[in-house]
Amino acid sequence: MKKSATGGKTSLLKWAEERMKLKRELEEEKKKQQTSKEPRDVSPVAVPYLPEDCIFHILVRLPLESLLSSRFVCKAWYRIVNRPDFVDSHLQRSSVGLIYLTPAAKAASSSNVGSSSAVKKNEFNVDANVLGLDSVAVLHWHLFSPRTRFQIKYLDIGGDKSTIKEYNVTCTGHIKATCNGLIVLEKVVKGRGLIVMNPVTREVETVPLGTMCDPHRESYGLAFCRESSRYKLVHLFQDASQCIGCEIMHIGSRTWRVVEGPPHGFMGWLGYAPVSAIGALHWVPNVDHNEHIVSMPLKDEGFVKIPLPSTGGIHDRVLEIGGSLGFVSRESAIRIDVWILKSLGGEGWAKQHNVVLDCARDMVPLYCVGTGGELVFEHGEHLYAYDRRSRVMRKVEAKNESRPSAGCYFPHVNSLISWKI
Repeated sequence: MKKSATGGKTSLLKWAEERMKLKRELEEEKKKQQTSKEPRDVSPVAVPYLPEDCIFHILVRLPLESLLSSRFVCKAWYRIVNRPDFVDSHLQRSSVGLIYLTPAAKAASSSNVGSSSAVKKNEFNVDANVLGLDSVAVLHWHLFSPRTRFQIKYLDIGGDKSTIKEYNVTCTGHIKATCNGLIVLEKVVKGRGLIVMNPVTREVETVPLGTMCDPHRESYGLAFCRESSRYKLVHLFQDASQCIGCEIMHIGSRTWRVVEGPPHGFMGWLGYAPVSAIGALHWVPNVDHNEHIVSMPLKDEGFVKIPLPSTGGIHDRVLEIGGSLGFVSRESAIRIDVWILKSLGGEGWAKQHNVVLDCARDMVPLYCVGTGGELVFEHGEHLYAYDRRSRVMRKVEAKNESRPSAGCYFPHVNSLISWKI
């Protein structure tokens, strides 16, 4: 009996071992079959580890359109792209163009206004977002009809190409100010106010109005203050006694602070939008005759008067040029001089360049593409770009595109900038 019991146990153990061996053989055979299905010339390649700094410097060189999709590749890339230092580095590499509004009615003319087909796929309506409405729902509001809606567009000018970018974003209010990819819009529905947004990221925030004033007697400027690391919205307005008042808001605080405005006589007209450069906002005080400009350093928020190198006329403007303040002045019928001021407490204006025109044109300077890039001018309904290296002026062509009226362009750079970081 003992011998029989021992023999039974041995047989059972041997059977279990055979079953395990058969299972291993089947698994190995399955792996071989899967491997045989792969192309024979393809062999697994180990991906080397890349330090985060290397990934940072690779991603920061991508164009914005690629970056918007690449940040969702993995959590590590998303974390890098959303770092404040990455956003700032990408901004420094981005070129400046022009942002403007065109009527949405033309785009919707081929569609039935009362149907959802009048709204483009993935269209982002700024006012609808502020009111918490769906994009299609805006069609049921007469305030959001194509006749009162504008499309926000961007014109990139560089080299021999001029490219129009469609944000697929619509709004009902006009642009008041721009800075580093952020824009300030009028809020004209459900109570007046202002809207701050980034048309690339579609981040939106409403801003209350401060002192109520006639739009023709006020000026808004948006600038980044490095000392406080915050964006400041500056509002100048002219009261009944013709004095200029000033109030300032940190974007996100929703509270205006009244500060002392420029002394009486410093400013007579608020039609020109201010320019942000060398740590200050700068205004041209008059229309056709200026001996100076009025500047407000963002740090101390006090106003100063800066003499111009030559008398400014009706077609002369101050611009941001490569991080410095530029003054583009018409010196004769066919010559335009470009002056540079590197700091408020520096050595003064230095003549950097002169533009020789082939004929007398009343051209208004709009912005500079980069430190040594093109100067872009407006002449009537047309734009011209002057290459300072080759000294060639060319007309900027934009096929099948309706242009805004004169004075409705704003310098703009596409970025991932947010006022919340």
